[in-house]
Amino acid sequence: MANNLKDKTAKGLFWGMLNNGTMQILNIVIGIFLARLLSPADYGLVGMLAVFTAIASALQESGFSAALTNIEKPTDNDYNSVFWFSTIMSVLLYTILFFCAPLIAAFFHQPELINLSRFVFLTLLFSAFGTAPTAYLFKNMMVKETTILRVSSLTVSGCVGIFLAVKGMVYWSLAWQQFTYIAMTSIWRFFIIKWRPSMHIDFAPIKRMFSFSYKILITTIVNQLSQNLLTLVFGRLFTAKNVGNFTQAFKWDTMASSFVSGTVAQVAQPVLVEINDDSERQVNVFRKMLRFTAFLAFPAMFGLALIAHEFIIITISEKWIDSIPLLRILCISGAFLPFYTMYQNLVISKERSDIYMWCTIGLIAVQFILVLLTYSYGMVFMVTVYSASVILWLLVWQYYAKRLIGLKLLDAIKDILPFALISAAIMIACYYITLPIANLKLLLATRIVMAAIMYVAVMKILKVKMLDECINFIRKKKV
Repeated sequence: MANNLKDKTAKGLFWGMLNNGTMQILNIVIGIFLARLLSPADYGLVGMLAVFTAIASALQESGFSAALTNIEKPTDNDYNSVFWFSTIMSVLLYTILFFCAPLIAAFFHQPELINLSRFVFLTLLFSAFGTAPTAYLFKNMMVKETTILRVSSLTVSGCVGIFLAVKGMVYWSLAWQQFTYIAMTSIWRFFIIKWRPSMHIDFAPIKRMFSFSYKILITTIVNQLSQNLLTLVFGRLFTAKNVGNFTQAFKWDTMASSFVSGTVAQVAQPVLVEINDDSERQVNVFRKMLRFTAFLAFPAMFGLALIAHEFIIITISEKWIDSIPLLRILCISGAFLPFYTMYQNLVISKERSDIYMWCTIGLIAVQFILVLLTYSYGMVFMVTVYSASVILWLLVWQYYAKRLIGLKLLDAIKDILPFALISAAIMIACYYITLPIANLKLLLATRIVMAAIMYVAVMKILKVKMLDECINFIRKKKV
């Protein structure tokens, strides 16, 4: 039983890493092309709509994906109930947002948002079809199938976006890219799972799951507000160009941090649910996941901060230079974001969606107050304060982890801090060693190669088991 779970977890992490790694590489390539073809203002306009789409998507899903995952053996009727709930909710939400489009445009002082928002919000109608299939894939840890689905959809949607940008469709190319990706992933999920919806509509399972799922729903909405808080504030206070620069920085930061968090998220909740009855084992598994997360997150995010200047200038040109300081600040807090995924999955696996909800509400409340107190100091200062709050709030999550499974703060620090310190030291050393290099392309390549070699070498010298386990597993996959 233990070996089966270990093997299942390892395979899930492997395919999760492949999934997110491939997705991020594709996102980088697509993002470079689009950023060169489009202006910061184009990104700013689409970015202003992100919070509305995210909240509507949360309402449509209503936490039922997590609720289905927590059911030991969900039935076809359970999935069917979620499918029809999401479908009906999406139609209602799109109707409301369609008529709210002029109000959204007036709030941001951007009349172009009326037609743009009505088109972007159409994605809600398609994403509704994918809610139940997504839960099915997640529950059954079908990470390989999810990888193929997402990669193929991103490739096609990226090509659509680039083609339209070349044709001069400006911000519409970003909207069409988003629309194509969501439509494809939602529809194609039905081709890789056995389950099919039926016309027998029974909302009894929805009522049964709601006491758990509504807390996930509230939390997800608050989470989206937290993630999009600065974009919302910047969109109201600054120009579309300023919003675009922040959106670009936030995009690259999210792309890097989600590689790690997405990898872990593929397996964390299902695995933790499976060993819920064994607290000691759950602590050991959770701590190992913390170490794995730290092993990947800190070198990835601190490394991106190291190469931010030359990376932005080389890939998407000097017109995005104002996004560089924002990206560097976001990378520091971005290194800690994957740990949120771990702690959130832990409390959900314990069916404590109330903790998940209140922790997230507390964070957004703190961030909102900080933004109100600091907005007059400018964008960079606001982002710095925002990032600091993200890092410090992990202590709140750790407090509840101690209550739920007995994980001590000192043990969590022992698992996380060494990787953070080693990564920071390596990046600082690389920065000063490579300072004399004037050529940006050579500087970028040198810093990447040097940082990677130094990190692996230090891990080897210190005999870090995590590195050996990753290497051994990859070797087995090749055999």
